[in-house]
Amino acid sequence: MEEALAEFLRHLSLEKNASAYTVKSYREDLNQALEFFREKVGTPVKKPAQLSTRHVRAYLAWLHDRQYSKATIARRMAAVRSWFRFLCRQGIVEANPADGLRSPRQDKKLPHFLSEEELGRLLEKPPTATPLGIRDRAILETLYSAGVRVSELTGLNIEDVDLDGGLAVVRGKGKRERLAPLGKPALMALKRWLPCREEVSKKKGRTSPAVFLNKNGSRLTSRSVGRLLEKYLALAGLDPRTSPHTLRHSFATHLLDRGADIRSVQELLGHRSLGTTQIYTHVTTNRLKESYQHAHPRA
Repeated sequence: MEEALAEFLRHLSLEKNASAYTVKSYREDLNQALEFFREKVGTPVKKPAQLSTRHVRAYLAWLHDRQYSKATIARRMAAVRSWFRFLCRQGIVEANPADGLRSPRQDKKLPHFLSEEELGRLLEKPPTATPLGIRDRAILETLYSAGVRVSELTGLNIEDVDLDGGLAVVRGKGKRERLAPLGKPALMALKRWLPCREEVSKKKGRTSPAVFLNKNGSRLTSRSVGRLLEKYLALAGLDPRTSPHTLRHSFATHLLDRGADIRSVQELLGHRSLGTTQIYTHVTTNRLKESYQHAHPRA
């Protein structure tokens, strides 16, 4: 079964252009499922062709018994289904034993976002007297201005940013490219940072193509962005639950609040499905209802 899993992961990486993070997530989820099939069923399973709906149903029940969250169970079952679909196409199994098994219905959670006033407070916190403060301001401005994921931000290279055109080439999920517009504050912050970046790069003798470098001249990581955001949230007195992705949520919510077309927001976010983008319409609708209830004399 390990060989069948390795083939599937290679398929994800080479043919589907899945990111390293996506491949890692599938590997972890499927390793858990394979361990269950080998050790926690009556007769240990050694080959994918021996797996049946009974085995997959037992795995689903085991996940429930272990009190995994609905989201985790749904993700792990989706990984199992995808693996079996691949095995069917390869002729390794005749039918998908996960077909017909329903994952738990997930609770809809509205995305957490910051108000325009809160974002203004946050963006003013990085100091502009130090190179790293200038860098941090450029990071926060770019996250909010372009609505990019943190992995997309840290993956930006110098050649991807067109300061004159106000655009950045972003590589999203599945390595799909899209153009992300950069607003004036983000462009100004980037123009301040790039000379500092050159100084850091020369000082450390590094030649990284990354836009955002750490103090050692290497590409900044997503975890480092999360840590610097935590620092500025504390300084601004804002909700500590806020993550880099919150700025992406705020980007979409504020666009819709100001009348942007949902299809345009979908394209700017790089969502394949409009349904993924529509969660933000629930946020703006709820805010309209709250304003109505608060202000209308006959609400």
